[in-house]
Amino acid sequence: MDSTELADRLAIAETLALYCRGIDRCDAAQLTAVFTPDAMIDYGDGARPVAEVIPSLMAGLGAMRLTQHNISNTVIRVSGETAKAETNCVALHLIPSPDGEIELVVGGRYLDRLEKHEGRWRIAERLYVMDWNRTSPSTMALEGGLLNGLRRRGARGSDDPASAWWEGV
Repeated sequence: MDSTELADRLAIAETLALYCRGIDRCDAAQLTAVFTPDAMIDYGDGARPVAEVIPSLMAGLGAMRLTQHNISNTVIRVSGETAKAETNCVALHLIPSPDGEIELVVGGRYLDRLEKHEGRWRIAERLYVMDWNRTSPSTMALEGGLLNGLRRRGARGSDDPASAWWEGV
């Protein structure tokens, strides 16, 4: 593997991580930046243009209190200015309900076709494969014991502590 392919692999890995960050912060601009303008996305309900998918993602995920997408085990094959990647993902969704918060945990894989677009790797096509899921009442606690000292909490958008952390970088 030469240094160009190594750099491409690192850039692709960052693109995939920025997707998760955009989803979890409900940041439409961040999400838009990781896809090519003509990207097609299929989460299992049919392929649709990225410009149609992002607003519906923001509406659906925005109704949840919190999500956290964790990716791992990425296999990448680079071929010039294009690449394919298969990435495992486990995502936690905290969903308000009249009977109390629900935890939905979903495990699956992203099958991505990427293109080097204006010098940056972006997702041109995404297929999502769901492998498993689990739904249960939330057991999340924010106070008591060791949790009493933990006051910095994740949030959506500019309310998240990372927003100020990254300013000026």
